[in-house]
Amino acid sequence: MNKQPFAASVSVIVPAMNEAENLPHVFATLPEWIDEVILVDGNSTDDTVAVARGLRPGLRVVTQTRRGKGNALIEGFQAATGDIIVMIDADGSTDGHEIAAFVTALVEGADFAKGSRYAPGGGSDDLSPIRSLGNKVLTGLTNLLYGTRYTDLCYGYNAFWAKHLDALQLDCDGFEIETLMNVRAAQAGLVISEVPSHERCRIHGESNLHAVRDGWRVLKTIVRERARGTAAAPHTQVALAK
Repeated sequence: MNKQPFAASVSVIVPAMNEAENLPHVFATLPEWIDEVILVDGNSTDDTVAVARGLRPGLRVVTQTRRGKGNALIEGFQAATGDIIVMIDADGSTDGHEIAAFVTALVEGADFAKGSRYAPGGGSDDLSPIRSLGNKVLTGLTNLLYGTRYTDLCYGYNAFWAKHLDALQLDCDGFEIETLMNVRAAQAGLVISEVPSHERCRIHGESNLHAVRDGWRVLKTIVRERARGTAAAPHTQVALAK
């Protein structure tokens, strides 16, 4: 390890399917002090795995057994050995340079560090007006139903202590994984810190995200979880990272 700045070990999970062109940009932003990088390959038909291995000595590769981003992340989480787990995207939209801010929020007391494009210092080069509106509506609904104070529900840049995986009990396959994590973290009473993050545009290729279809899945997740569980625990905290 090179000048590890944190006492805790850090695993970074990168779900990828046919992202060979984007991985050089993504991996170039990853700090050298990261203890473990796990690429979860969604049975890519391009050179995703070969490119990733060439870029990162010691890379671990997990071949996804099912389909969907949620399933990919869950399989990556299960394979991780670090004290802290960070999830980033393989399309270049999330900046690995920000990982230090997420880890800092955790070592300073948070259980779950949630990226926010709407927090002061955050932003997005990619959010369309319709996606932004949908996200704000879904975020507001979640805050109403669960008593949380999230500013950005549908964003996939998050980090958490691995010891809380059991509390999250993740069990979905699609893009709604981020919403499920946010809701269950609140229900479990975890201390949640929002970290300002700037989302970039996908560098190459087309996104698998479909605003209407995936927005509907997120809405169903919000309503279903409220019906089966409870609101956020009374001591749940959602604060902006210092």
